[in-house]
Amino acid sequence: MRLARFWAATLDWDIHEETDGEVSLFPTDGTRFAFSFLPVPEPKTGKNRIHLDLVSESPEHQSEMVDRLIALGARRVDIGQSSDVDHVVLADPEGNEFCVVLRGDFLATTDLIGAIVFEPADPIVGRFWSEATGWPIVYDQDGDTAIREPDGRGPFVTFGPPTGAAKTGKNRLHLDIAPPTDGDQDAEVERLIALGARRIDIGQGDVSWVVLADPEGNEYCVLTPR
Repeated sequence: MRLARFWAATLDWDIHEETDGEVSLFPTDGTRFAFSFLPVPEPKTGKNRIHLDLVSESPEHQSEMVDRLIALGARRVDIGQSSDVDHVVLADPEGNEFCVVLRGDFLATTDLIGAIVFEPADPIVGRFWSEATGWPIVYDQDGDTAIREPDGRGPFVTFGPPTGAAKTGKNRLHLDIAPPTDGDQDAEVERLIALGARRIDIGQGDVSWVVLADPEGNEYCVLTPR
């Protein structure tokens, strides 16, 4: 619950009632997805392969955001970034890294959440998620790719750079996707497998969702239609 409260205050989203240990945050700014927080027994080891980029409007605003987030429970972390980068790397109260970046041309039209970042990632992962979601590739250069909703709204999902670093352990952050209300979960799973996904067992047991992994092993769930 502590982590949910931190991110609710960070994003100014609403906390939904806790159910069976799961806490969900619902957006108040028009964002088209929600966040869910669930306890897991595994400790965090190493840098997360998926993180968020939050957007600040100026160097002054960035400094104010960082101070506010630290007051909420974040802390500065060193993940090997150089001293002259224009973004600030923080970790939330449970050590999950995220960045406070400056708005530039690429993020000119996003809201506070500028990007969901897969890092490291090979371009094949970006192409997979483009096909999986139907979101077009809007950037593809020097091993980095990005996709975004077709109407050009919301955050980007970015992939790269491809460092070749091996994935170790289950990701602490993952995506959930779902067919539309008139869709079919089994058909969606088979479509994703044909694109390069595979079924995996993370100890989920008998659940209503299906756990898959993308071409680089990043876990995600296919929910029932909704």
